[in-house]
Amino acid sequence: MTVVPEAVSAPSGKAPGLLARERTIAGPRFNRWLVPPAALAIHLCIGMAYGFSVFWLPMSKLVPGAASCESLGFFAQLFATSCNWTVPAVTHIFETFIAMLGISAAIWGGWLERAGPRKAGFIAALCWGGGLVLGGIGVSMHQLWLVFLGCGVLGGVGLGLGYITPVSTLIKWFPDRRGMATGFAIMGFGGGAMIGAPIAVALMAHFTRGDVPGVANTLIVMGIIYYIAMAAGAFGFRVTPNGWAPKGWSAPAASSNKLITQHHVHLNTAWKTPQFWLLWIVLCMNVTAGIGVLAMASPMLQDVFGGRLLGVGTTVALTTVQKAALAASAAGLVGLISLFNSLGRIFWASTSDFIGRKTTYAVFFVLGIVLYCTLPTLGHLGLAAMFVIAVCVIMSMYGGGFSTVPAYLADIFGTQMVGAIHGRLLTAWSVAGVAGPFLIAAVRQAQLDAGVAKSLVYDRTLYILAGLLFIGLIANLLVKPVKEAHHMTPEELARERALQHEAPLVTASAGDAARGSFGVVGIVAWALVGIPFLIGVWIALSKAAALF
Repeated sequence: MTVVPEAVSAPSGKAPGLLARERTIAGPRFNRWLVPPAALAIHLCIGMAYGFSVFWLPMSKLVPGAASCESLGFFAQLFATSCNWTVPAVTHIFETFIAMLGISAAIWGGWLERAGPRKAGFIAALCWGGGLVLGGIGVSMHQLWLVFLGCGVLGGVGLGLGYITPVSTLIKWFPDRRGMATGFAIMGFGGGAMIGAPIAVALMAHFTRGDVPGVANTLIVMGIIYYIAMAAGAFGFRVTPNGWAPKGWSAPAASSNKLITQHHVHLNTAWKTPQFWLLWIVLCMNVTAGIGVLAMASPMLQDVFGGRLLGVGTTVALTTVQKAALAASAAGLVGLISLFNSLGRIFWASTSDFIGRKTTYAVFFVLGIVLYCTLPTLGHLGLAAMFVIAVCVIMSMYGGGFSTVPAYLADIFGTQMVGAIHGRLLTAWSVAGVAGPFLIAAVRQAQLDAGVAKSLVYDRTLYILAGLLFIGLIANLLVKPVKEAHHMTPEELARERALQHEAPLVTASAGDAARGSFGVVGIVAWALVGIPFLIGVWIALSKAAALF
């Protein structure tokens, strides 16, 4: 016997709007493998957040012949028009939109569950695309406050909504492969910079006029492109009919894995449980440590190994050509980091479907501690190849932490409100995104001020990051099933589903809901997201070739 939904009508007899959740309930000809490309379309666009560093240096050269604003404080630079912004001032845009990502996801996560992925994804497209356009206008007017408002605040809201939009939908479509499903989408966030950064560099070169970098037009053009791609992804979403399950699949017995609940916990209850805050610590520690290596990897490679990467000693003065080759090697490492950050998301999330979410995070923390503590030794011994391999594995686990946590939340709190709960948990990323870089910079500067050699300043930092991973390990080990008292009652669950405009179930003697063929639409949808992603992989590998 198969369950299919009754027709859903809007209140007062009015037809639901084009963006309404009711309009996205899948019909009998829909194939669930059409949902991941819709999610990827959004995440590949917002993933450009990781590639924003390509703008920092050009944004500090917008007024030819003008002096730097370094004599001004940060807030004075926000309104300065006659001097060039400093690189440290503009880099705070990254911290702003990462902070806004977590804040907006936490605020509007509950609304998203009821509004549905189409409306949330479309608004995310407006905010992220519109934010870049507004930021481009701010650059053209040389008003840094407007750039922060556009790219940082409005763009950050788009990041937050876009990031969590696919999560709940994918988990419900793939109850048999929760990790793999979320891994597909969040892989796109990790890979977005591999595509977006080269496009941004090419556009800036195209729009450059004289000595003025083409940052403004680049941001505007990319904002328009991202809006179109994300809106297309939003309209590609479909939600599962109430009670739908993959053919031949049944929920595992409760006794097989006590951490996977068959019940649901309401958002308002979930964030008050110890399990939520333990997972908050788990994510925050994993992200903080990962950001530390992400920020240090390129300069660390150059400072620690130096001329040894080129076959000359560390005491030999490098020529201009050799310095350029060393910088190319560092850029190659950045390319590898992007690749492993992205592919690690699908690899580790898929692996968690077989070994469990708690075990996967235990691997992250135990293996991470070993690798973080080993990196200084590899540097002292001059083992550059082993150093690069260790950094790539660390970056894969950094990305894997993001993609595994939504499935972890679904296991612990159920699937009904997992998107909203995930939104609240992402405040851990906001904290890590601001505190992580500050911690790394402060420790590094303190050691330099104390006279520590440049090639040794990273050692203590890496040991501190290993300590953070140990805290995450303890928190992960303490995660236990949620008490039954926190589960939603059948009445509460029915009320929540009514707010989401889910139709009551009726039985059908024939026909399977939402089990259509893949078809030409599926091939085209996957090609539209797959080809750009593969091009990004090729570019990353091309850069990485400089290492060898």
